[in-house]
Amino acid sequence: MANFNDKKKERVACGGVWTKTIESTKLQTPKPFYQFSDFPWPDSVTEMCPDQKTVLEYIESYASHFDLVRHIKFNSKVLSLSYEDDSSSSINGTGEWNLCKGKWNVTVQDTPTLSTQASRTLNNQIL
Repeated sequence: MANFNDKKKERVACGGVWTKTIESTKLQTPKPFYQFSDFPWPDSVTEMCPDQKTVLEYIESYASHFDLVRHIKFNSKVLSLSYEDDSSSSINGTGEWNLCKGKWNVTVQDTPTLSTQASRTLNNQIL
């Protein structure tokens, strides 16, 4: 997990609804069903349904680990989102969606009153 006590580093400001959720809130599904496929929960998280602080730290840790924060456009509202696929099928041989061959088209509006909205990079395109 990231060290959030290091005053030289700015705390990552992402996490969506988890930034506004009361501290006693816990995951309502087991953590294996609420994890990024390329970033497992750390061994130090032993609860099956972690609390708000732990979930938020996990999401922030993911964003920091993959250097996603520099691609996030905060204070924006997503107006539309669509996916363009160049291949004949968006589903790979194992029945999973393959969202890396096409591109995402995202239209956003700057909205200073919103807290966090994220853009994402796929195929070297900043969304």
